[in-house]
Amino acid sequence: MPLAAPAAPGVSCRALRKVYPGTEPVVALDGLDLEVAPGEFVALVGESGSGKSTLLHLVGGIDRPTSGAVRVAGREIAALAERELVLYRRRDVGMVFQFFNLLPHLTVQDNVELPRRLDAGEDAADRARRLLERVGLARRAGAHPYELSGGEMQRVAIARALVSGARLLLADEPTGNLDSRNGAEVLRLLDEVRREDGVTLLLATHSAAAAARADRTVQVKDGRIA
Repeated sequence: MPLAAPAAPGVSCRALRKVYPGTEPVVALDGLDLEVAPGEFVALVGESGSGKSTLLHLVGGIDRPTSGAVRVAGREIAALAERELVLYRRRDVGMVFQFFNLLPHLTVQDNVELPRRLDAGEDAADRARRLLERVGLARRAGAHPYELSGGEMQRVAIARALVSGARLLLADEPTGNLDSRNGAEVLRLLDEVRREDGVTLLLATHSAAAAARADRTVQVKDGRIA
């Protein structure tokens, strides 16, 4: 059973532009427009360097756009102060990465608890235990990431992304380091979470199997929606 059923946010990107400065500036996004409905599962597809990951980073508040607007549940993310961005990333958005980003010196239980503990959540341990049961890894709570398979690490990462009750889930190539069996299990889990918890899911992928699970597929090319 899901831990909660928060209202899913809509996502709106308007004229979104991101330029990385340098001797030869890199235009990662070039006037991109995208609308995602509350509770929708959208797969972002495109070649490496097309701008998919940059888009997720801007929606997730990891980076700020050069120009344009990113609104989540009507709130302009790029206009938030640094402290507000920290709270947004901690409470409102969960991110799952290709390389898991688990802390190797912490146990599985501690990795999942961490975001909730940073937010002074007294229920962190209980929520983490329940999520590990949900992703089928309760028995591995005391293990360290280096003792897990790739598929297990990604399931831990999904549990961590959900521990704070995020209403928006962003997944950047979550099956990129997994074999087909583990990749299919991770996709099944993400889709289950989206349906049962009522979250909005944005997934960047090269996988046709991953894109096929989405409500809608969006092609990103040269920093724009193709």
